[in-house]
Amino acid sequence: MKVSIVIPLHNEVLNVDMLYRELREFAAEEKRVAEIIFVDDGSTDGTYERLVQACKDDVRVTVLRLRRNFGQTAALSAGFDVATGDVICPMDGDLQNDPRDIPALLEKIDQGYDVVSGWRKERKDPWLTRRVPSWVANRLISKITSVRLRDYGCSLKAYRCEVLRGTKLYGEMHRFIPSLASWMGVRVAEAPVKHRPRMAGRSKYGLSRTLRVILDLINVKFLVSYSTRPIQVFGKIGVFSLLAGAVFLVLTIYMKFFAAERYSITGNPFFMLSALCVLIGVQFICIGLLGELTIRTYYELQDKPTYVVRESFRGGSSRDSRPGGQ
Repeated sequence: MKVSIVIPLHNEVLNVDMLYRELREFAAEEKRVAEIIFVDDGSTDGTYERLVQACKDDVRVTVLRLRRNFGQTAALSAGFDVATGDVICPMDGDLQNDPRDIPALLEKIDQGYDVVSGWRKERKDPWLTRRVPSWVANRLISKITSVRLRDYGCSLKAYRCEVLRGTKLYGEMHRFIPSLASWMGVRVAEAPVKHRPRMAGRSKYGLSRTLRVILDLINVKFLVSYSTRPIQVFGKIGVFSLLAGAVFLVLTIYMKFFAAERYSITGNPFFMLSALCVLIGVQFICIGLLGELTIRTYYELQDKPTYVVRESFRGGSSRDSRPGGQ
């Protein structure tokens, strides 16, 4: 089993030498590590030059330099695209993750799991600005996506390569990979890992990311639950809105002809609510139908499968799973 380690970095020049030293020593001990991929995400402090200088004689190292700061998700995607390992292990480049925790993740992979997420059981981050928002976010994400993890924010994970090959990442969605991959029926596990305090450089995380995480969470929920059947979500809203419109219309008619104090139909606010609900209901149903057309175009033009085969058996031979059974 070949292992690829992917590390995105942005303005981490002070940590490069120690980071590479730790990874080099770990790779010498762990023979399954086939390559180390550094992705410089548009650093402006000399991180790329320091990486090249430190790793120039190591054939296991690949250094990618992005043209600008595209964000952590894009940097990870760039590393995943060039990785050749059977298992891909991303980790942070700020020295807070310990590469010697990787064997614990690989042990879970050996047991048959497809995704293994690190769990920073004893975090070294500020309590109010990092740990409390993280605690709330982890429980909210677990509840909404139905993929129960105690630490979605931990970058140190292990993925079988086929899981990442079938997952496209946008925005800030790197933290949601276990949830995005859940449609494939992957087996997910957690393993406790160490978390060290940042010794140099500045953190790129903060409360400002909360809104982006919430918006991406809504996107992930839709992709996981309704990406192949948008009419189920938009159509339901439309039907409920039409039913509400019908109730308001009946109430309007009752108040016109049967109530003790008669109201005119045109002057009754319930009549306006009825018309509004009907209009909204029709619009949502139309959106759902347009979504269905878009989804079918998306899958059919790309010949993209809507399923994944875990493994197949023919004539006494067992073959590994491949997307779409190809």
